[in-house]
Amino acid sequence: MWLVGKARGGDLEAFEVLLRRHQGRIYRIALRMLGNHQDAEDVVQEVFIQLWTALAGFAGTSAFTTWLYRIVVNRCLNHRRSRNPGVFSLDAECLTPVAAGAEDVAMARERVRAVYAAIDDLVPQQRSVLVLCQLEGLSYRETAVVLGISEAAVRSRLSRARRVVLDRMEGWT
Repeated sequence: MWLVGKARGGDLEAFEVLLRRHQGRIYRIALRMLGNHQDAEDVVQEVFIQLWTALAGFAGTSAFTTWLYRIVVNRCLNHRRSRNPGVFSLDAECLTPVAAGAEDVAMARERVRAVYAAIDDLVPQQRSVLVLCQLEGLSYRETAVVLGISEAAVRSRLSRARRVVLDRMEGWT
């Protein structure tokens, strides 16, 4: 909290340390919610700008990371709303299959693309819960706080999201 306090007071060095400390996680959340590197990078820049302008308003009633992840999720949801629905682009670099032969690599990439396509088809409420819980490792409680919903709602949305993804992946088993 000391670093956040210094950054809130206008200390640019403290702000830069905060950015470096959280940049990777911000980017991962954005990439997983948006599906491609360019959109994720755009959102990261928007988050950095919003963070600088809104940091003075951070009340400290919750953890800084909770507040920050809420900004990231909101920015991602806004970005998705502003682009054409149904457009999905998944950069090859974010596909990291582990396989031996060329055919195995191709199949693994297709499977990963199918998973990401299934995640992309989720409604935003389910997608954000799935990304935060399953992909970012936040607890139900942390996810509930970030999204401003109850833990029961997190569990319910996560269950529905998993079911939708599994249904979409049925042919891949």
